[in-house]
Amino acid sequence: AAAASGGGGAGLCPLWLLPLLLLFLPVLAAGPAGMLQPRDTPSRERRELGGLWSFRADLSPGRDAGFAQRWYRRPLRQSGPVIDMPVPASFNDITQDRSLENYIGWVWYEKEVLLPLRWLQGDPAPRVVLRFGSAHYYSIVWVNGVQVVEHEGGHLPFEADISSVVQGSPGTLCRITVALNNTLTPHTLPPGSIQHMTDKTRYPKNYFVQNIMFDFFNYAGIHRPVVLYTTPAAYIDDITVTTTSSDSVAMVQYQVAVVGSTANSLSLSLRDQEGKVVATGDGPVGELKVLNPNLWWPYLMHENPGYLYSLEVKMQAQVGRALLEDVYTLPLGIRTVHVTSTQFLINGKPFYFHGVNKHEDADIRGKGLDWPLIVKDFNLLRWLGANSFRTSHYPYAEEIMDLCDAYGIVVIDESPGVGIRLPESFGNRSLQHHLAVMEELIRRDKNRPSVVMWSVANEPASELPSAAHYFKTVIAHTKALDPSRPVTFVTNANYALDHGAPYVDVICVNSYFSWYHDPGHLEVIPLQLTAQFENWYKTYQKPIIQSEYGADSVPGLHSDPPLMFTEEYQVAMLREYHSVFDKKRKEYVIGELIWNFADFMTNQGTIRVVGNKKGIFTRQRQPKAAAFVLRDRYWKIANESSCLPPVITSHSLFL
Repeated sequence: AAAASGGGGAGLCPLWLLPLLLLFLPVLAAGPAGMLQPRDTPSRERRELGGLWSFRADLSPGRDAGFAQRWYRRPLRQSGPVIDMPVPASFNDITQDRSLENYIGWVWYEKEVLLPLRWLQGDPAPRVVLRFGSAHYYSIVWVNGVQVVEHEGGHLPFEADISSVVQGSPGTLCRITVALNNTLTPHTLPPGSIQHMTDKTRYPKNYFVQNIMFDFFNYAGIHRPVVLYTTPAAYIDDITVTTTSSDSVAMVQYQVAVVGSTANSLSLSLRDQEGKVVATGDGPVGELKVLNPNLWWPYLMHENPGYLYSLEVKMQAQVGRALLEDVYTLPLGIRTVHVTSTQFLINGKPFYFHGVNKHEDADIRGKGLDWPLIVKDFNLLRWLGANSFRTSHYPYAEEIMDLCDAYGIVVIDESPGVGIRLPESFGNRSLQHHLAVMEELIRRDKNRPSVVMWSVANEPASELPSAAHYFKTVIAHTKALDPSRPVTFVTNANYALDHGAPYVDVICVNSYFSWYHDPGHLEVIPLQLTAQFENWYKTYQKPIIQSEYGADSVPGLHSDPPLMFTEEYQVAMLREYHSVFDKKRKEYVIGELIWNFADFMTNQGTIRVVGNKKGIFTRQRQPKAAAFVLRDRYWKIANESSCLPPVITSHSLFL
């Protein structure tokens, strides 16, 4: 439980119900289904709004003063004190205010920007869109005092067409106000619960805690870039591509959605990395034929991994007396994915996941997007010889996914469905939200070659009978949205009791033998891990990934013979697991993902010494002894692959 002193209490509106009080506010119509990643093109402009925003936490007892006093109606500084808050960043660790570090409830952000006149004029004027990469967890956004969008969920983008607001306002000032609530309930994703402490002899008045069922800190704030961008009044709204290939020919199937007018013409050009046009097409639905294609290969599986073409889509449409043109360029990788009972195939070749689990987590910035950290992490991944990671336990930033596409890092793309443990979290209300989240995730990442599998949840209570209908529905919905990729969820349930496992394509299992089970007894790992694999495979006849394993190690803490929490114990545990992996990867084990890439922050607790220490790197990205053990192993596995040219080594490819 994460303690938070402050609001709540008897007779006050629960924090998560406050959005229901806002129904009287005017809201712009919801945007269209497509949400292409904003890019600068000949017809589009993009402006990032990162930097310092005005910020205030609502410290009123019910956390509702901002709505009662309508803080969005005028500049935030006029309704009370504000502080500077960087965006993107979590707000928790920015100040010296302990109450803000563990704050639960509504916080308010505001930014004033001047728009170019060309964005506000014309016949027809361009479309102006406000987009948030993510904000945790529930967001309400106003522009110049007019509510433009609400969004539930802390890890996926949302946007609003604000053209009518800014083009109908005097001058070029655009005041963006955001109310953000990080409260988690049994029906949010991830779930949580608010517990009010009513014993007045032990707790202050109106004291409550936010209970969570996941082991990472519930950072909050505007975590990813906020962008204003323009399109023509008639525009390309969505693009969907899938690819197939043989030895010498690839086919790219495409669908293009246009909004605002019927397109007079719609043309597509596929260019290779030298800019040469290799295929063309026209019309909203069709197929491009690519001769002798450069396939998208994972890192260490080919000497030229992550090959990306550029798909340029160009539309012309008549709107009134104006002939409008919109251009959008989509990076495109040609690759196939197929799963058998014992193998995971990429482009028809067996692929073995030797990678990591990560978190978006770092000192001070929390979960805020940070380019130096992102580039450092990818350099460490390639140094390590890691070819893959899972987005544990939520979708990662688009900027991270872009680099996965470009570098050939394979991704298991996971929803925020972590900690689904309460029986009420398997009801229809939670299920409908989970389905909506999968729609948002697939809409965002459907065209990415790096994404080879969807994961709908991590460590749910899948032993509950209600989990059968829940996961059958979520997985079927995910497959209907995207038939081209396998679907899984990550389990730590007993193989004989798991009600969700029958519906997955790949079994992903977490286990911590000699850590959470039989702590300190390394000698039990071979027997228990072997039994785990054999039981799962005998029951389901599906390939298996060891999706988590590991041990905490405090950097600089040593003991020989190994004792728990020392670097030596972490290394010894890894070696015991690896000996079993090496036997079973010759059969049906198709991957191993260490928990975790780097130490990360958690709630305070008696088993957490300033966070989770299972990283092979520290939170500051310095290697522990386990990093070198894993590096030797991953490069050895890579060089055993028949797909890998012999010239590629850890020294020749990445120093």
